[in-house]
Amino acid sequence: MQERESYLPGVPCWLDIMQPDPEAAKEFYGGLFGWEFENAAPEGSPEPYYIARIRGLNVAAIGGPSAGALPMWNTYTAVESADRAVTRVRQAGGTVISEPMDVPGAGRMAVFADAEGAVFSVWEAGAFVGAQLVNEPGTWNFSELHTGDPEAAARFYRSVFDWDVLDFGVGTSAYTFFRLAGYGAFLAKSNPEFAERIAADEGAATFADVVATLVDESNEQAVTNPPHWSVTFAVDDADAIAAEAERLGGKVIVPPFDSEPVRMTVLADPQGAVFTASKFQPREA
Repeated sequence: MQERESYLPGVPCWLDIMQPDPEAAKEFYGGLFGWEFENAAPEGSPEPYYIARIRGLNVAAIGGPSAGALPMWNTYTAVESADRAVTRVRQAGGTVISEPMDVPGAGRMAVFADAEGAVFSVWEAGAFVGAQLVNEPGTWNFSELHTGDPEAAARFYRSVFDWDVLDFGVGTSAYTFFRLAGYGAFLAKSNPEFAERIAADEGAATFADVVATLVDESNEQAVTNPPHWSVTFAVDDADAIAAEAERLGGKVIVPPFDSEPVRMTVLADPQGAVFTASKFQPREA
């Protein structure tokens, strides 16, 4: 089951992007992922905020126009209180970019930068909980923090969200993840099949608390890639998605490649926003 009705505090729950031309962005992402849109901006708002849906369920949003900067996908993490998150961020050495604000009829949000400068948001849910469908083709799969100082990042996000770090190997591939204790148990309450899987598989149980990826760029990449958060969308065919992205006017930044247990590609939309598309392909027993 990939549908979500609520999120545990400390779990990424929503993503959106502000684009110079939101109408063009709708055309690209609608064509690429099959999204349908509804403008959820308050009546009289000068800018749109298009909620993207699959099967009527919220999966992401496109707004705009952006304020001059290169558009980037934004990750929101669920919190009990956006105001209390301000205190945690400041105590951990982060910066408040936008103070907590109400989104009428939906919830409350704030925007921060971590101690290394990577921008992220928090969401205190009201009527709007966040993404209702995840981990299915055309929907959000993961968010990734790219940083040149993974140890500092681990300290910061432990202080803000109670995340710890997990090094996890799959075949010849090695990954570092953020995880939140109790997240797997939270998911298992509403998903009996998931509960059975983590009870029977020690590896699955270890991975069940994972909430995001930590990407170490403490090499020459850090010179050209400042710390930032990125997003990955699940797809059913990474090669086909790369070809379709180009047909729709986007670019293939990194051609499809295998990194067990996924096949992935890094793409840019026509307005320059970078994202990853990933196809899960587990090893055959």
